Amino acid sequence: MLSLVAASAGFNAPHLAAPRSSIQVSMDTNIVDCPGPVGKVQAVPNPGSSPEFAQLQTLAKELNPVVGYYDPLNLAMLNFWGQGEAATIGFLRHAEIKHGRVSMFAFVGYIVHENGIRWPWPLATSLPDYSSFEGLSAPAVWDALPMASKLQIIGVIGFFEVWSETKFVLESDGEKHYMSGGKPGYFPSFDLGEPREGLCAPLGWGIAHPVPFNLYDPFGFSKNRSPAAKAQGLVTEINNGRLAMLGIMGFVSAAKIPGSVPALEGAIKAYSGEIMAPFL
Repeated sequence: MLSLVAASAGFNAPHLAAPRSSIQVSMDTNIVDCPGPVGKVQAVPNPGSSPEFAQLQTLAKELNPVVGYYDPLNLAMLNFWGQGEAATIGFLRHAEIKHGRVSMFAFVGYIVHENGIRWPWPLATSLPDYSSFEGLSAPAVWDALPMASKLQIIGVIGFFEVWSETKFVLESDGEKHYMSGGKPGYFPSFDLGEPREGLCAPLGWGIAHPVPFNLYDPFGFSKNRSPAAKAQGLVTEINNGRLAMLGIMGFVSAAKIPGSVPALEGAIKAYSGEIMAPFL
């Protein structure tokens, strides 16, 4: 459920903005190159003619052969921040994958909290047990957390955001930003925590200490998968993410407006708080 609160932080709605001067964040060397609402505006003479658009249509058919490509708002052709069609499609695809992943965590988390499953150790020195959480709905559990706990959670999410958007980190994995020709949904490894010969890193090795597991595939199960298997896995992940987005909003709707989801009537605890105001 805590992942649901972070969903809004993981997405920034695009603006169709006029050209702006290029902005770079650097520490002696350029380690963050912002590809979003900065840089030179690229005109799109023939919207829908790019290879990325053709790939998007093909992927849509693989995801749902019945519906196929469906974009009633023509978002793929809006040229976000004047960065071109390829960058716009990269942004949209990455946003959907990220929202799907957050929603899958949120869906499972909602079920866990709704059923009173708790972490076995004390949450904080001020909370030696979980008696104050008994009987609460999943969103109310978040409301009842100490502010220090909330800030820790948001801080970790913020680190993941910065790490996955940093040019130096992506290039160290041999990848590019998703708006610059990189793979939408790619999350870089934490291998910069290990010393490497000839690595010119402004932050030493990249992070302060070695991290034993990567966020993606921590045990290396996917290392030897074929490209076809990985492509099928992506299709499965996107479809599961779409279903989870519908599922978590169904839970939230049923909690906030009893009777709004007949199938969940009586199965979800009511919630009287404000879902979209996580710090109130």
